[in-house]
Amino acid sequence: MIIKQLSVFLEDKTGRLTEITRILAENDINISAFTVAEASDYGILRLIVGRPELALQVLKENGFSVNTTDVIGMIVPHEPGGLHQALKILSMNNVSIDYMYAFALENSASVVFRPSVIEKAIEVLQKNKMELLRTSQIYQL
Repeated sequence: MIIKQLSVFLEDKTGRLTEITRILAENDINISAFTVAEASDYGILRLIVGRPELALQVLKENGFSVNTTDVIGMIVPHEPGGLHQALKILSMNNVSIDYMYAFALENSASVVFRPSVIEKAIEVLQKNKMELLRTSQIYQL
């Protein structure tokens, strides 16, 4: 249920994202999802990858400032109100969300988010029969 997300500090410099993707590719680490949040002189790259511990290690070895954060992934219907239902359940149970990112394909959407209290969020979503992503659906063997 809990997924390890990498957060990488990026200087606002051409080629830094390319360098990260090269390092991951050379180490056979697949990227399942990512988002980049920018500020004026830097960005934060958040990644869900197939081998988070190895990715953490190789990125640090290559001089990147990187850490891991626990997040949750869930699957919601790709239809009007699909995400609203999940957010309503969390909100009604006083679970706030620090950030989220998502994508949709065909009939479902995958959502990655960091709740204020991860264990409570998992409990509430499971109780309400919401589908959570499993690490086996993301991590490489």
